[in-house]
Amino acid sequence: MKKLFALALCLILALPILSLAEEGKELNLFTWETYIDDDTIAAFEEETGVKVNYSPMETNDDMLLKLTQSGGGGYDLALGSDYALSILRKEGLIQKLDKTKLQNFSNLGNSFIGQYYDPDSEYVIPYMAGTPLIVYDPALVEFDVEGYADLWNPALRDSIVIMDDARNVIGVTLKTLGHSFNTTDDAILAQAAEKLAGLRPNIRAFDYDTPHVQMVSGETSVGYMFTPFAALARMDRPDFEVVFPKEGLGFGIDGLVIPVKAPHPDNAHLFLDFLLRPEIGVEIATMQLYNNVNEAAESMLPDIFRDEPSLNAPAGQLQDAEYIMFLDADEAKFQEIWTEFKQK
Repeated sequence: MKKLFALALCLILALPILSLAEEGKELNLFTWETYIDDDTIAAFEEETGVKVNYSPMETNDDMLLKLTQSGGGGYDLALGSDYALSILRKEGLIQKLDKTKLQNFSNLGNSFIGQYYDPDSEYVIPYMAGTPLIVYDPALVEFDVEGYADLWNPALRDSIVIMDDARNVIGVTLKTLGHSFNTTDDAILAQAAEKLAGLRPNIRAFDYDTPHVQMVSGETSVGYMFTPFAALARMDRPDFEVVFPKEGLGFGIDGLVIPVKAPHPDNAHLFLDFLLRPEIGVEIATMQLYNNVNEAAESMLPDIFRDEPSLNAPAGQLQDAEYIMFLDADEAKFQEIWTEFKQK
């Protein structure tokens, strides 16, 4: 009996290893290039023996197209933005998480789970969160910038760098008119288009990927940019002011999901649980410069991270922040406004 018990125990302990062996010791990951850093991947590979095949994507649309065409196959994990993950869930292209394989799931902060794209926290592991911000050089701007409306100030003519993003910038315009980022009413959008046209003389550059460079160089004095670029700008120029616009914040979460036909779902869960460790959460947050989503990692973050305002939105404003959601057929309305605006 003792021998039988020992044999049974060995079999139970070997189940995860057997499972990995059955599906192969590899993991196919699909996301933006460098979004999960090389050191994190190397540490996972060394610990588990699972080889990570990193496939870089260009955009969320790229991810949606490939997963739709494959019927949710080809990749074990996809990392993208909340609205894209919402589409994948509604289309049945991702599978539910097996939380028995995610011992570290409880490390996630409550503010980052149970969101619109995954209301029951069944499909998505949050990776990063951010709020687009205004950054300005007080030495070059002769007034206190407090919100989106200040971007229209004539004193800022030819001095603003702004992200090249239709939904975000038209959303900002809607907020100055007292409406939601996600407004689709034609009459209100017409008002927003008219007001947006008045911003054009103030814009020196459209830059989605490196707006902080133009701020640090002094080419522009005000920028509207995503969280990590605001942090990078202040690393070089700590005298720059960060503004959490009084009209209300935009908010976004990038997360990881397992496609419904993932060839290595056990390896996917293994990697997800690895990323949810507090020490890995610190590595992710400090490398990517987004708001930390791992509550268990908070006390381990360096002071420079916890003290940086661009990475720590005021709790009250964050609570009321608004997601930019995918609006199906109405998305075209925003693109039409944006195309006309940029041609002026």
